[in-house]
Amino acid sequence: MKPKFVLFAALLATTPFVLSPAFSQAVIPITFASGASSAAVNGSIKGYQFIDYRIAVRAGQQMNVSLRTTRGSPYFNILEPGSKDAAIYNSSMGTQTFSGTTAKNGAYTIRVYQMRATARRGEVARYRLDVAVGGGRLGAGHANAPPHHPGDALVPGTPYHATSLVRCRTVLNAAFGMCKAGVVRRPGSATLHLDTPDGGERTILFRNGRAVSSDASAPFRVERRDDTSVIRIGAVEIYEVPDALPFGG
Repeated sequence: MKPKFVLFAALLATTPFVLSPAFSQAVIPITFASGASSAAVNGSIKGYQFIDYRIAVRAGQQMNVSLRTTRGSPYFNILEPGSKDAAIYNSSMGTQTFSGTTAKNGAYTIRVYQMRATARRGEVARYRLDVAVGGGRLGAGHANAPPHHPGDALVPGTPYHATSLVRCRTVLNAAFGMCKAGVVRRPGSATLHLDTPDGGERTILFRNGRAVSSDASAPFRVERRDDTSVIRIGAVEIYEVPDALPFGG
């Protein structure tokens, strides 16, 4: 069974064109044919380009969004009416299918983009986006109205709650350098995305105040030095992450 999420249960975000100013954006409205409650659009993006699909809804409606890839690795964020960057759902942190209840009247944005690694290489992603909206409005103060938790603000123009540079080593016997870092914070956890000096990427998960795993298959170890986690992955990689980056402060 596909997981379902209450739309405003948590703030999630990740991804794509952060730390690079070279991107372009298009805005495309989504409308339904007479008598229909769903629509499908085919699209493509290249490099740091992203597309904002806008759809007008009422509070208390059920909204379903799915992204089917035909080429490349596109993802999508969902933004509330009036929001420029604060995503309330991020498919790169979950699945390519979303189902939730809207909390506001107005135009929701479905932003389709690529992650930095593929955007940097100028790759093309092609996809089909399916959107369905149904159900009626919940009255103000209705007992079943979904809660709204806006969470941290995002760094403008990025899907991250904070960006920084992290001291790191990713090549055997090389000197330490600096990795570009962006973090997505959620209640009780945080996901740190790193661009390494050798052109690679690494993702590290923090939970309950500590680093717990990475996207590598190599052994994962953590040493605490004052307010910094010194993270070792395998025999080569070392990342020195200050607590303020994943947890704020």
